[in-house]
Amino acid sequence: MQGQGRAQQFMDVSIIIVSYNTADLTVACLESVFASQRVSYEVFVVDNASQDGSAGIIREKFPQVRLVANETNRGFGAANNQALQDCSGRYVIFLNPDTTVEPDSFFKMAAHMDAHPRVGLAGPRVFNPDGTRQDSVSARYPGHRYGAADLGVLPGNIACVLGACQIASASLLRELGGFDEDFFLYGEDQDLCLRIRKRGLEIGVVDDAFIMHHGGQSERGTLPEEVVRKKIRAEYLFYRKHYRPETVRKIRRWQHVQALWRILSLRLQYAFSLHKDALHGKLSRYRVIYNETRSGSHANRN
Repeated sequence: MQGQGRAQQFMDVSIIIVSYNTADLTVACLESVFASQRVSYEVFVVDNASQDGSAGIIREKFPQVRLVANETNRGFGAANNQALQDCSGRYVIFLNPDTTVEPDSFFKMAAHMDAHPRVGLAGPRVFNPDGTRQDSVSARYPGHRYGAADLGVLPGNIACVLGACQIASASLLRELGGFDEDFFLYGEDQDLCLRIRKRGLEIGVVDDAFIMHHGGQSERGTLPEEVVRKKIRAEYLFYRKHYRPETVRKIRRWQHVQALWRILSLRLQYAFSLHKDALHGKLSRYRVIYNETRSGSHANRN
């Protein structure tokens, strides 16, 4: 049974989509969600002050959606948490707006969670628009080379699954306080998975549930260098939260030296390369990393 309007009953799943200047993709995502799902569900869209008319389009095309239109961009984690407090589902599915969902995927995800009580959070299989498999499962956290010992022994073999689509029980998410809102964008999915594993639960993959994911679409108007800067600062927020200070210092030194080495080697290649545009992009990326890791102060703000 499809959930419409304000839910007055217990649902199988509550689906939360956070949108930011992705009106075209959000419409396609919602169309796939409403196409065929063999579970009772409700859908929230939290729009983070989009400038492309997203809120109005969603309100007109999908009146059954529970829309939250923010006046400012509160960030990914905070926006999800806004809807989390009103969810009626046994499970909550965090879904990115630049995805489309295969029929019955939510049913299969909920069934997987029912059958695997030791799994605290899981994700589906993820594909690129061209049909190739997208890397959506990680066995390691950022900084694993230096930080693994700080984390100790954790349950299961999966560190995290891609935040484009994740399912977890509503009660567990509320116990954890949802996403850590210190992460504005990037890193909050890894942090949530780690906090769940620290509770003694595993991270899982639902092999027969599928989504297609474009990736990075909310950052379409952001310069590549700024995206790198946001990601590196989110990494250091993760490091400071979960690793010892001395571990963070080791990671920073290693990244700084690695970035310097890559800058020097790319400069040497640049003079002889026929693909200068590609090298310029790499140089820009490593310059950002070099500057962000030059001192602790650069890596200590998000």
